Amino acid sequence: MKNRQLISHSWWKALSRFSLAVAFLAGWIAPTIARDREADVPSSGAVYTASNSSSGNEVLAYKRESNGNLQFIRAFATGGRGNDAALGNQGGIALSRNGQWLLVVNPGSNDFSAFRVEPNGGLTLMDTAPSNGLLPVSVTINGNLVYVVNFGDSAGDTGNIAGFTIDFNSGDLTPILGSIRSLSGMTDPQPAQIQFNRGGTGVVVTEKATNFIDTYVVDANGVASEPLSNLSHGVTPFGFSFSRQGYLIVSEAFAGLPDISAVSSYSVNAQGEVNVITPSAPTNETAACWIVVTDDGRFTYTTNTGSGTISGYRINRATGELRLLDPDGITATTGIDSGPTDEALSQGSNYLYVLNSLSHEIIGFSVDEDDGSLEQIELVGGLPDFAFGLIAR
Repeated sequence: MKNRQLISHSWWKALSRFSLAVAFLAGWIAPTIARDREADVPSSGAVYTASNSSSGNEVLAYKRESNGNLQFIRAFATGGRGNDAALGNQGGIALSRNGQWLLVVNPGSNDFSAFRVEPNGGLTLMDTAPSNGLLPVSVTINGNLVYVVNFGDSAGDTGNIAGFTIDFNSGDLTPILGSIRSLSGMTDPQPAQIQFNRGGTGVVVTEKATNFIDTYVVDANGVASEPLSNLSHGVTPFGFSFSRQGYLIVSEAFAGLPDISAVSSYSVNAQGEVNVITPSAPTNETAACWIVVTDDGRFTYTTNTGSGTISGYRINRATGELRLLDPDGITATTGIDSGPTDEALSQGSNYLYVLNSLSHEIIGFSVDEDDGSLEQIELVGGLPDFAFGLIAR
């Protein structure tokens, strides 16, 4: 018999307002501006989350020890403000592929910040720039290209994406002329995440309220096309990630209804058309929202916010098909009333970290490279009430 804590209807409503808010990706023509021209990844490990405080947003930095345990470094001010609210976003913090640049959204001041990551895991604030929209919730970086998705508001603003370049020397963020694009155009689409594909030739946005997956082709100047809005196979597409092989893996929260959330896999063609491979593989749990994929593309994990569990899947690297690691959908538990949300895999995918939004802690697991099983190793408490985002190197 499962020991689960089902998500309450009122909790889901609160979350949903702020949160509900081989011809695939290789065919997206690669813009020369977006090539990852940065140096090698620093050797030391670290984990980061954001405070989301309205008095001043901060990035909380933790050193990652060789055994996966975390040691708090300190908090680094972003120069912007949080909004003391549940965002329900994925990708509020992003790292460059080499781990040397960290970006974070500031939803309370409608801007976002760029940090240089120091060798010891500390951060140096380099720039804070307007997000060119209202309520930025997610940011993504590929090479020197950066895109932000803005949630919008309830007064007719339907949200947008906006592009920037980052200078690798100064850290300056510069808007890309002509890069601001709408989302699907539907009223109150409630975007959850924005992310580049692996080649940096396109970006994807999930819309939780409309069930759309928006795709944009990025040209040689870093300018995104108009959106192509693809209908998600399952209800409430939320977090997503790309596998090393280019498959798009998307969690489906199904509006927080008990025990029916799922994960789907897709291919994406040169025009940004999304084609389902595995349709809504059930987690058998509640509110699958956040998702990560291991570096080798073999496993994907989603946090079930309403059940306090993690569901893992094996990815067929030849076909993109998904198969649950555990028949009941529970690869690991995060605890009753824990409310697991954001996830992050360390470099090499040896460790998985999860932000527990209700118990205000980060829980860590070691990842078995053979069968994908998870074993708890770490628990760090005392996080701010509305902390968001989790990224690791």
